[in-house]
This record gives sequence, structure tokens and C-alpha cells, in this order.
Amino acid sequence: MLVFKQDWIRVNIIHRIEGMFLVYKGDRALRKNKLAYAIEYYNRGLHLYPKHYTAWYNLGNIYVVYEDYFAAVDAYTEAIRYNPKYVTARMNLGIVQAEKLGNFDAAIEQYNKIITTKYHVWAIPIVFSNKRSSKANRGLAYYNMGRAYRQKALYLTDAERYLTIPLLMKSADAYEKACKILKKNSDARYNLALDYHLMGNFRDAGKNYCKAIELAPMNYEAHYNLAILLRRMKRFGESLQELEKASLLISATDKSVNAEYIFGILSDVSRSYVDFKADPLYIIEGDTDNQDVTPDKKKRKHKKKKDKNEEESLISSDGKIRPSDDLDKSMMKDMSRCAGYSYFRNESNEY
Repeated sequence: MLVFKQDWIRVNIIHRIEGMFLVYKGDRALRKNKLAYAIEYYNRGLHLYPKHYTAWYNLGNIYVVYEDYFAAVDAYTEAIRYNPKYVTARMNLGIVQAEKLGNFDAAIEQYNKIITTKYHVWAIPIVFSNKRSSKANRGLAYYNMGRAYRQKALYLTDAERYLTIPLLMKSADAYEKACKILKKNSDARYNLALDYHLMGNFRDAGKNYCKAIELAPMNYEAHYNLAILLRRMKRFGESLQELEKASLLISATDKSVNAEYIFGILSDVSRSYVDFKADPLYIIEGDTDNQDVTPDKKKRKHKKKKDKNEEESLISSDGKIRPSDDLDKSMMKDMSRCAGYSYFRNESNEY
């Protein structure tokens, strides 16, 4: 009986204290970015006290830095084993499975666990509430699930191509749910639009590209993809508008290869637009494409006034050219204005 008590004390008290101390040293090493020392301390501490799930989680994160993804999976799995409601461990495990190992089904399983698990909601008035964070985590799980479904669709073999549309539909459904929770997340809207674009549902793709642009006007990819969509629909004038915005945004970055490609597409669409206008079947009167409608006198007057104000906003009192806050706001407003939105909003999906 005495031997049993001594063993119990050694395992449940002494080893636990020693393990916690080693984990503490691992935490200190991690904060100082001494990752090799952190791994050593965590492993030694977990050998003595394996129930320390945050140490397993930190160890998994370090293994990701070292690109040892299988070891990271094992560490995250251990963290979840000792705390099944450890949301960030499940999220990271899903991301590693999908993004690094291509195990999409395993990733989707983790995201489903996050979505379906019931978490106790509690709050300290004014100080803290976990209700909002739990909701955001479900939104992120839906977002990552949509990404995993689409990646799975894109990596199908030729014999499995018949599964592409069903998987893209699941991806779109996940992104739809993510958008309902993450209402101001432009990435969720953009990816939802991309799914509809790939499925050939141009109306819903256009609507969601426009919503993504409204949320993040300076995202050149949304402008570019919308331009490609509009070109496919032979709405060359509107495509040209979006390509000009994309080229302006990409020129401000270091992505020279992408810029060269976008300028090539811009040139191609410009030629298509000229050819389209030269076609005898092209009629301006009553055209809803908004591609070359001559403004009336009021519109021309308003445009001249706007151009004059913008020109004045560039010139400071000392005569030097400097952009103003008004110009920045005007540019942001112009970037957030989506070409073809009224068309996508009102028309049925004809393509």
C-alpha cells in the first residue's frame, strides 16, 4: 500500500511539478525565439506531464516553422486528445492537413468538429465574453472548409472529374455560411465569387466580386477576376474599367510579372472593345452595357466640375503637386465602385 502511494505521488505530483517547470522553460525559450531549446524543454516536460495540451499546441506550431508537418500533426493531435474543445489546435491541424499534406478529408473533419461542438458561453460583464470569439471561430472554420473543398476539387484525377461541381457546390455553401458570420471579411466574399466563377454561375460570381471590392477596394485580384468575368460575358467596356483599376493597383506593388500579364490582358480587351464597337450589330441607343453612352449636358458639366476639383486638390498653396485627403477619398470611392454591379444584381444567370 505504501509503495502504491509513493508511485502515485511520484507520477501525479512530482512528475507534474517537474513537467510544468520544464514547460515553463520551454515557454520562455519560445518567447525569445530560441526554438531548438523550446522543443527540447517541451519534449522533456511532456514526457513527465503529457496532459499539458498548450505545450503540445506550441510544439506543433514550432514544427510548422521547421516544416516538419507530420510531427506538427502528431503534436496538434495530442493537444486535442487532452482537450477536445481546443479550437485553435483543431484549426491549425486542419490547415496543415489541407495546405501542407493534401489530406483534405481529414482537414474537413476538423473544421466540422469546430462547427458542431457546443461550447459553454460565459461572460464577465464589460470585461470579457467568449460568445463573439466562438462565433468568429465557426466562421473561420466554414472559411477553411470552403478552401479545403475547392482544393480537393482542383486536385481530382481525370477519372474523378465528375466530382468537381459537387465539391465546388460544397465549397460555395461553406463560404456562404462564412460570409453570414464574417460579414466584413472580403476574402470570404472573394472566394465565394471564385467558386461561382469556376462553376459558370456568372451572376452570383459578379455580385460577390462586387461585394468583395466594396469591402476591400484595393484588392487587385478581385478587380482582375471581375474583369476576366466581364470579358467572358463580352461586356468589354466594363471589363476595361476593372482592368484599369487592377493595373493601377498592381503597378504600386513589386509583382512585376503579374503586372506584365495584366497589362497584356488590358491591351487585348481594349482591342476587343474597339472591334465590338465597330460591329454593325452594336447599337448604342438603349444599350444597358454602359460602355459608350454619351453624357448629357448636366453630366458633362458635373464631370468638368469634378475634374477641376480633383486638379485643385493636387496643387498646394506653394504650387507643388501633392495628393490631398479628398483625392484619397475620391480614389477609394472610385475603386469601391464596381463595374456591372447593377447588371449582376438584376439579370438572371444566363451563362
